Amino acid sequence: MAERSENRAAGVLAALCAAALIVAVSPLTGLAQSASKSAPAKKIAAAPASTKKAPAAKPAAGRTAAPAKASATASARPKSKYSAAAARARRARLARARSVAYLAQPRFKTDASGALVPDIRAEAAIIYNPENGQVLWEEKAFDQRSIASITKVMTAICTVEDNPDLSEEFMVDRSDIRGASVTHLRAYERLSLNNLLHLALIASDNAAARMLARVSPRGSGGFVARMNEKAVELGLRDTRYVDPSGLLADNVSSAYDMARLISYAADDPLISGIMRTERHTFRTSRRPIAIHSTNQLLRTANVDVRGGKTGFTSRSGYCLASLFRLPDLDQSVAVVVLGARSNAGRFWETRHLLNWINTRAKALVGGDGAQTP
Repeated sequence: MAERSENRAAGVLAALCAAALIVAVSPLTGLAQSASKSAPAKKIAAAPASTKKAPAAKPAAGRTAAPAKASATASARPKSKYSAAAARARRARLARARSVAYLAQPRFKTDASGALVPDIRAEAAIIYNPENGQVLWEEKAFDQRSIASITKVMTAICTVEDNPDLSEEFMVDRSDIRGASVTHLRAYERLSLNNLLHLALIASDNAAARMLARVSPRGSGGFVARMNEKAVELGLRDTRYVDPSGLLADNVSSAYDMARLISYAADDPLISGIMRTERHTFRTSRRPIAIHSTNQLLRTANVDVRGGKTGFTSRSGYCLASLFRLPDLDQSVAVVVLGARSNAGRFWETRHLLNWINTRAKALVGGDGAQTP
């Protein structure tokens, strides 16, 4: 009996020990299970880090790396091919093509009498015989228009008529070059009156024309007044001057008046010699200067230029007044083109008119009687 009680007690004790063992082990098991459940999550979370791409190499100094998406979009878009240099080259090619086309087929039309005469693109033009005052052909030749730098022909005439000392030197003032647009001069350098004339008539230098007026005995205002007096003396009824360079649009005249003026100027050996000079080099008090004529006809074969002056502003268009010697008749003819559409255009038109008058020289130039407005 005692043995059975002892065995029962031993069994109870063993059961209690087993229960205690289970209770003690249960938290460890829960932890293990929790750890086993969380381990895969940690592994999944870590996976993206292990699959990240290596960072791109840093761009070289001074460069900024563009986003991949932006670069892909940029590469997909066609690149613009425009550039200022390419545009200028295209315009130059187009101008050359137009030049060839025009010279190959100059235009003509039939006048009121049924004669075949030039058909020009310029706003106004004239062919004039200075020896007898005859207008050989004209198109709006008596309309008053802005004449731009052809103004400098009168500036030269009014300078030379005072018979100045052409070797005398003068200093360039800041007011001479301010807003001059076209000039080779710099403030405070010195140069001779002779070189000022060359600059004005060959390179169409605006500051040089201003200086010619400023250093004259009359001063700038008196000089412009003399230009207008001279126009009246020469009978240039449509001509008005407001400045000696032609920069101002209010310098106006007509093709008829300018044909007469260029003929008068070319009678002066000094002015004619300068207008016929294609290039000129000289020194100021500080540096050498080389200039080239704006008159392309001086570089053209088989054209005997006795005098000429170009002009351009946005208001006047491209202008050219010229005096030529006709080889067949050994006499002069003035050709003036005002308001041409391009720099090359004024020379095309002048050559067209000169070629036409050469074919009609004996019939037209030898005619009697003058046509006047």
